[in-house]
Amino acid sequence: MLIPGLIPLVPGGGIFYTMLYTIQNNTTLALFKGLETLFAASALAFGIAFVSSISRIIKDLKKWRSGSGRKPLILRGARQVGKTTIVNEFGKKFNHFLSLNLEKTDDAVFFKDYGDDVKQIFEAILFARNTPLDPANTLLFIDEIQEVPNAIALLRYFYEDFPDLNVIAAGSLLEFALGEVSSFPVGRVQQMAVHPMDFEEFLIASEEDMALDYYLKTPVPDVAVGKLLKLFNQYTIIGGMPEVVSSYVQNQKSVSFLSDVYSSIWDNYKDDIEKYSQNKKERQILRHILEVSPTVRDRITFNGFGNSSYSSRDVGEAFRLLHKTGLIRLIYPTNELTAPVKPNYRRKPKIQFVDTGLLNYASGIQPQLMKLEDLNQIYRGYIVNHIVFQEYIAQIRRINQLPYFWTREKANSNAEIDWVIPFGQHLYPVEIKSGASGRLRSLMEFIDRSENPTGFRLLANKFSIEKLNTISGKEFELINLPYFCAGRINSYLEHILDKRD
Repeated sequence: MLIPGLIPLVPGGGIFYTMLYTIQNNTTLALFKGLETLFAASALAFGIAFVSSISRIIKDLKKWRSGSGRKPLILRGARQVGKTTIVNEFGKKFNHFLSLNLEKTDDAVFFKDYGDDVKQIFEAILFARNTPLDPANTLLFIDEIQEVPNAIALLRYFYEDFPDLNVIAAGSLLEFALGEVSSFPVGRVQQMAVHPMDFEEFLIASEEDMALDYYLKTPVPDVAVGKLLKLFNQYTIIGGMPEVVSSYVQNQKSVSFLSDVYSSIWDNYKDDIEKYSQNKKERQILRHILEVSPTVRDRITFNGFGNSSYSSRDVGEAFRLLHKTGLIRLIYPTNELTAPVKPNYRRKPKIQFVDTGLLNYASGIQPQLMKLEDLNQIYRGYIVNHIVFQEYIAQIRRINQLPYFWTREKANSNAEIDWVIPFGQHLYPVEIKSGASGRLRSLMEFIDRSENPTGFRLLANKFSIEKLNTISGKEFELINLPYFCAGRINSYLEHILDKRD
């Protein structure tokens, strides 16, 4: 069904005139028309790839649509992660798609002129868009809903008065608008997190179909590991922001064309400071954090952050504001040995940016990364740790669910594990290393102290299982996985546990 739909879109006319002008020796027009045709074809190719790459979240939206007792859905995520594009694509599956942008006066007026009467609001929207009343086959998309905070409160009445209507809301800096809502519709709305593209989506957008097929096998075949590691390095360097991936694919997968795209995204995030900072001092602290954070490679302390004179309280509050934007979040350690996991907010956290590619750009290290075969060799593995967490976060649709690392901090014995994964009743320790198994002292200490006999190591190597002993002599299994398997680590856990049963 895809090919007949594409034929009218292929720029055949452009090809014809390019050839015609060439035959006529009109070099200028031939060059102009040729470039125009090339850009049109590239945009079309990426459009197809990008639509395919968001298929998983479209699947989640289809599940939401078909669910019983469906509630209005709020999509939450940082700026420019593709929320609007996703809903616009999903809207094609409805007989009627009503898209509002509350930054536009003509759209915002619906929620300002009719008070809390959603029946009148909806009737006015239908009339303005010349659309029949057909709730079950209509998607109402309220974008930039934060511009009219009362519209968020009204979602509950859409749920109560139009239970068959499909309603999705989204917006930039939505988390700040939620604080202005006098009565948030608790229990009357559903929320879903949207993240940058993960490695699987990157492979789809890059049209690496065979690599994708092998990546989705559990375990991944040895023959595919080398190529997948190279592709994962590319993904780690450029990240998963949709606009960046779009430019990367359209420009023959060259990083050299991406600087302006990163600059635009990064500048937009910095400009947002004016929208949510309350005073001059707060703006100064936020700017300082955005300036310093990309160069931080370890756990942080609020007091005097980045060699500043700012207090712990002021810096902590600034980080909490940035957390709301989704640009920077704080990953806290846990001291637990079993599920459920609880963070220890008294210990020093790590910084997690929304996107590793954006972090690489802001810290100016992309040229260095492009020269490495194993990215764990730079900054003591910090960049690989960061992309691993980004991959795991991308699998989560729940709001504000973050990964944890594990620490045991005693006077004479400190231990730290890069990542712990709750699965069933157990916590599974994960080290992100390139070293030999004998250097996994913290992981072995965790195994000794817990009831779980399994640990993971992510590295630039093939899948394997080792039978080892801890320092105290306890037997355990070490599952070695290539870095790129981080987003599928739960599938590997199921695979290992099924084999034991």
